[in-house]
Amino acid sequence: MPKLSVVMISMNEEKAVGSVIDSIQEVVPDAEILIVDSSTDKTAEIATEKGAKVIRQYPPCGYGRAMELALKSASGDVIVTMDCDATYPSKDIPKLVLLIDQGYDLVNTTRVLTKPKYMPLGNFIGNRVFALCTRIRHGIKTTDVHSGMRAYKRTLIHALKWNPDGPALPVELLIKSVRHGYKFIEIPIDYYERIGNTTLNKLSSTVWTFKRIFCKEYFD
Repeated sequence: MPKLSVVMISMNEEKAVGSVIDSIQEVVPDAEILIVDSSTDKTAEIATEKGAKVIRQYPPCGYGRAMELALKSASGDVIVTMDCDATYPSKDIPKLVLLIDQGYDLVNTTRVLTKPKYMPLGNFIGNRVFALCTRIRHGIKTTDVHSGMRAYKRTLIHALKWNPDGPALPVELLIKSVRHGYKFIEIPIDYYERIGNTTLNKLSSTVWTFKRIFCKEYFD
């Protein structure tokens, strides 16, 4: 199997980060685990003790800048993104890696084929609306443009250029990858209850999502 990096960004996830790292190491013990951390709590300390590589980005520079640093700093041939809040199933990482090994450049996961138990109704509807807009504007068959669990080929990450400013970077990464001819597949996953408090700014994320879907400067 190709060399694997699992990357995450974190802000005050001390309640969940240890168990998330444990779950990753259980299924892919040889993977590099890399976290870009902008926390004021003990997230970085816990992650380091668990064996993760931690890059501090403080003061925080925003979601996009943190994710860009994580993706560009990973050493693996395959790069899997996850969240530090325990919402994503680490057990499915090998499925994503296998699909990359079979020839896909980007494996997206969808949480919203049906409404997840632990996702608020408004979030579920919003995600489906974003996906519908993406289908209409770009012809991409997706139901979840905001999924935080994906697998990318390293070569894709280092070939594409994107705008790291603002939230909703996964939207641009998905659209731009498909529009540039990279081979894409989407698979369903379970979605679990979040541990800790969310830092998502819904208004800002919504505005940036529509910008990345409809404004040409973000997907050409």
